Amino acid sequence: MKRIKTQSIDEIQKQLANVQQILIMTHYNPDGDAIGSSLGLYHFLLAAGYRVDVVVPNDYPVFLQWMPGNDKILMANKSPQEALERIEQAELIFFLDFNVLDRLQELEDTLREAPAPKILIDHHPNPEPFADILISTTQVSSTSELLYELLVSMEGEQAIDRNIAECLYAGIMTDTGSFSYNSSLPDTYYVVSRLIEKGIDKDRIYWRVYDNYSVDRMRLLGYCLNIKLKVLPEYGAAYISIDRTELERFNYRPGDSEGFVNYPLSIHGVMFSVIFIQQEDYVKISFRSKGDFYANRFASKHFGGGGHKNAAGGYSDLSMEETLEKFESLLPEYKTQLLKNHLYHED
Repeated sequence: MKRIKTQSIDEIQKQLANVQQILIMTHYNPDGDAIGSSLGLYHFLLAAGYRVDVVVPNDYPVFLQWMPGNDKILMANKSPQEALERIEQAELIFFLDFNVLDRLQELEDTLREAPAPKILIDHHPNPEPFADILISTTQVSSTSELLYELLVSMEGEQAIDRNIAECLYAGIMTDTGSFSYNSSLPDTYYVVSRLIEKGIDKDRIYWRVYDNYSVDRMRLLGYCLNIKLKVLPEYGAAYISIDRTELERFNYRPGDSEGFVNYPLSIHGVMFSVIFIQQEDYVKISFRSKGDFYANRFASKHFGGGGHKNAAGGYSDLSMEETLEKFESLLPEYKTQLLKNHLYHED
């Protein structure tokens, strides 16, 4: 398992030798990998004697707020002035789990212009060249897995304590859907085995993330599957749409729709699943696929997004109705690919 160049590790260590104040940043709408990798790195740097700040652009789900160090995370949307001060004070900035600066939303320009050296650690394809040091590969399950390799390469296995192990395991678990996708490489399971050896309780971590939802969230899921699910068998596709009125009806909180996009893939013949969620001024879109249908290419070409082969995101500036019409109008173009993919899986 050697996916990080020795030169990159040496460059990071040189940077760390000359600073004391470090900032860790992750993307808008942080997920489990974003929070897990950020807090994993936070504990590593804190133990090494650095002053460390973790700033996220906005709120994240309650079911991720159990991780050790969670109380140290600063949400920029709630404390904008303090977030700007932390950015200004930083002597070195780590960017985790995203590949383009616009994932920072309102903080994009401030961080692009920040004078501190920048280090990007990520597993998404085609990273924007904004960082001074780039550690990026798609050949890992998650940023948390890649970060594990970096930390061990710098300081050895003894550098991974239980707090770090819990955070990194949560990141890997959530970004693979509990090891159901992005988890085909043996190295992922090697890393997981080493984290478990640190004494983490993997069952409790699973419970904290996946068995810790609100009643409103469960009712929203039932509503989506019963009322809002549309299956298009002639294309091997299905989608769910949720508008603002429906979000308010079910007291929606960040993360409540996490995982909803995966449910249609359980339907026989469905190879491509999408969820559309109406925000204040745009429609947020998540894409999931099976096999050799490239969800990220579809997202990039038609909805200004990107991501992984089978898991991607995008957005639409159109109304919900217009967005759904656009999506359905695109499917005939991909019919042959989707149905061929279905026949392959049937074999």
